[in-house]
Amino acid sequence: MSARYLTLEITPELSGLEVNTLLRRQLGLSGTVLRRVKWLEDGITLDGARVNVRIRVREGQALSVRLTDPVLSSGVVSAPGPLDIVYEDPDLIVLNKTTGVLVHPGHGHFDDTLGNFLMYHYKKCGDESDFHPVHRLDKGTSGLLVVAKHPHAQEKLKNQLHTGDFRRVYLAVCDGAPPAPSGAVDAPIGLEPGSLMKREVRPDGRPARTRYKVLRAWGPRSLLELELDTGRTHQIRVHMAHIGCPLAGDFLYGAENRASIARPALHSAELELLHPVTGARLSFAAPLPADMAALIPEEDIS
Repeated sequence: MSARYLTLEITPELSGLEVNTLLRRQLGLSGTVLRRVKWLEDGITLDGARVNVRIRVREGQALSVRLTDPVLSSGVVSAPGPLDIVYEDPDLIVLNKTTGVLVHPGHGHFDDTLGNFLMYHYKKCGDESDFHPVHRLDKGTSGLLVVAKHPHAQEKLKNQLHTGDFRRVYLAVCDGAPPAPSGAVDAPIGLEPGSLMKREVRPDGRPARTRYKVLRAWGPRSLLELELDTGRTHQIRVHMAHIGCPLAGDFLYGAENRASIARPALHSAELELLHPVTGARLSFAAPLPADMAALIPEEDIS
């Protein structure tokens, strides 16, 4: 099984500094991440030998730290299932999620989620990674999703959420159209009284902001591009219903019409982020799935 390590070659400028300083300032590792690995024989090494973080380094030495989990602690079991892998490297994996699949295991779904399928994929590839989700998509939502392979990548990517470094663009087909060609819905969201799942706009809810742009409009529907400034549960679905254009097929916040589409018409179409280790900007796109494309008149599909 392969583990992920980061290695730092000690230059003259770094000579004399403490291991702890280098791990935090040069490699960007947090105390939380370091506490997970420092007790391992191969957790933090200098020229291959385990060292205390207070040791001072010398020019020419190589400092290494283990990033992958010493123990798989997520509890997510390995189970075979379909994965559409858009991108993968030792630190993260980007998936194009199909509809009808949950991201996280939970009540009644212990071995049929993306988390289970990922663990099976890692095991099959000899990868020591555990399940480290960064964000989530609803069961019915399709499209791009990034999952970290180790705690350091997860922490770095989660810190990017709702900043300019982490950009998610969604496409939605709505019943009706917003009151303006573009704008923002800034309305707090909370749990609807008496419901365990349904949300609503309410004054005492958590702050939520969604930006939208109408790309096309025809007859009874419109195609919207949306970006989230916050990440509340069902945010896009609640906000679009709030301004009078619920998502097509949304059984919870709009009108269910399984003959037209069997799920809320929402797709995570674009994803941009900074790589958690290299800092490089990564950009991905996933085409509109067939069930949503079928809702749009042919001449309106680009």
